Amino acid sequence: MDFTNKVIWITGASSGIGKALAIELSLKKAKLIISSRSKEALIEVKNDCKSPGNVIIVMLDLEEYLQLSSTVAEAISAFGKIDILVNNGGISQRSLVKDTNILVDKRIMDVNYFGTVALTKEILPHFIENKNGHFVVTTSIVGKIGTPLRSSYAASKHALHGFFDSLRAEHKNDNIAVTLVCPGFVNTNVSINALTGDGSPQQKMDLATQNGIESKRFAKLMIKAIQQKKEEVYIGGFKEKLGVYVKRFFPKILSIMIRKLSVT
Repeated sequence: MDFTNKVIWITGASSGIGKALAIELSLKKAKLIISSRSKEALIEVKNDCKSPGNVIIVMLDLEEYLQLSSTVAEAISAFGKIDILVNNGGISQRSLVKDTNILVDKRIMDVNYFGTVALTKEILPHFIENKNGHFVVTTSIVGKIGTPLRSSYAASKHALHGFFDSLRAEHKNDNIAVTLVCPGFVNTNVSINALTGDGSPQQKMDLATQNGIESKRFAKLMIKAIQQKKEEVYIGGFKEKLGVYVKRFFPKILSIMIRKLSVT
């Protein structure tokens, strides 16, 4: 896939993976729509891109998922079409099941699952009409393997796999592709912003996250998966990726390993 003049909409683009992806795609001459809740941060990302004139900012709050029609219309009108939607926006978690208020579970599902699904459903008719489109979804290795302190986060990511696997099957004949990208630990602010049991942000960096793959390298590998229209790809350290296959073939062994796992 040549990204020249491809119109790519990236949610969660104000930091981390989304920011790195926007910058790397700008180097490949893509036209970008970048979204998040922070206009100031998006302006910085736009200015960091190679051709800021080819970057449009569209404000988006995934938690307000019942009010996305006008947002999608604004995004489509920016360049007249959208070729790829990168569903990257989301929020993480750092709390035990017994300590997590149910409203925190709800918020994580609202942002990570319902927000992403609602945005996808709003743009799906555009892809069907054009007989072309590509949904790229940032899920997680935790979307394949549930670990301690991530119960609601893991649930939201598992749910995305079920939804997008179904969508892919339903719209193959419409030339609509789906790529599920599963990061392991990536060195971003995701753990700093992660919700604790009472809904407040953790406000500290996890050691595992700090030692994770750099976001720029992750973005390059993610772009390769998008180019190849991979259905599902795991990007991270060896042990993180290995866990997916251990669960597939030796689930009992993986279960024992998870109990002993340090994820902080």
